[in-house]
Amino acid sequence: MNGSAGGALAAAVCNAGGLGLIGGGCEQSPWPPERLEWCQQQIELTLRQTQKPWGIGFITWALEPAILEQVLSHRPATVMLSMGDPAPFAERVRQAGACLLVQVTDLDEARQALDVGADVVVAQGSEAGGHGGRRATLPFVPAVVDLASPTPVLAAGGIADGRGLAAALVLGAAGALIGTRFEATHEALVEPAAKSAIIEGSGEDTERSRVLDIARGVHWPHKYTGRTLRNTFLEQWLGREEELMNDDEAIRSYEVAAARGDIVSVWAGEAIDLITDLASAADLVALIVRQAEEALERAGRR
Repeated sequence: MNGSAGGALAAAVCNAGGLGLIGGGCEQSPWPPERLEWCQQQIELTLRQTQKPWGIGFITWALEPAILEQVLSHRPATVMLSMGDPAPFAERVRQAGACLLVQVTDLDEARQALDVGADVVVAQGSEAGGHGGRRATLPFVPAVVDLASPTPVLAAGGIADGRGLAAALVLGAAGALIGTRFEATHEALVEPAAKSAIIEGSGEDTERSRVLDIARGVHWPHKYTGRTLRNTFLEQWLGREEELMNDDEAIRSYEVAAARGDIVSVWAGEAIDLITDLASAADLVALIVRQAEEALERAGRR
């Protein structure tokens, strides 16, 4: 959700009763000045539009202490760290009075999150859009719940409606972290064509790989692949990542095509089969809660 979850989306989710998170991360270090400026603008927008607790998420491996300090000066209620070692930042987040969420993709990362004192652990399954690991949500979440107890756990990856939230609760999670479904909202900073692709797409159209990271020149750690909708470039190079890394001409052709808009990278999870319309964030929060209540009631009757 980096770049797509801006201040308007975060504030709308907060005002509707959820915890809205700004997607404040950056895929490079040091951060370029324009990315820091964007982050500052989105925080200010959030503060103007909500009085409720709000949060912000970062890509841990690319975070810098100075960036964190600037964000903490705005007193977010929650800071989420994802993908990387949270140890250099965890104590500072807690000192600032913020709740520390740490998103994990395997049990070793879950233990690491607990060791640094995470207030909440987010167990992300591989069905998630964007970057993540190899574990599937259904078996991974209860394993993290058992390991982390009594620290609360949120389920993430492949959750796009209230049935997914209900399932997360039954698995022992305290709630769910939902990404892709909120890309298809009016408030999300996502191009209309990408929103339409999510609404029209299927989970079978998504693929997890390193192809687009290589093409974009983004140096994610190898353990984290990215799930996107398929496009012609990905299909051409899937399974040929090492070859692509050494093909400067192919990478230049990608850059040209992406600049023209001929290739669009849409980061989306497997649950897009369940996304059939463009909604407001407030309506979506209310709908998910209602669906979860109905699903749990049905399960109880059975």
